[in-house]
Amino acid sequence: MAGYKLRENRVPYYQALFQEGAKKHIRQWNQTSRSKFMLYPYYVALWGGFAGSMYMMSRMVLGHKTWFGKG
Repeated sequence: MAGYKLRENRVPYYQALFQEGAKKHIRQWNQTSRSKFMLYPYYVALWGGFAGSMYMMSRMVLGHKTWFGKG
């Protein structure tokens, strides 16, 4: 627990980072260096789910109830 009490205060660093990003009109969730590691998997899941839904919706309109084949 000693490391927790004697830790460096990062609030001024992040405050300056977010204020600088706001001047450049960067979205808040995309300003830190770790944002790419969290957002890109989310984008893949979001657009992959959307693409899969649209693909299966078009197959259902054509009368196919499976992902592949005519079944």
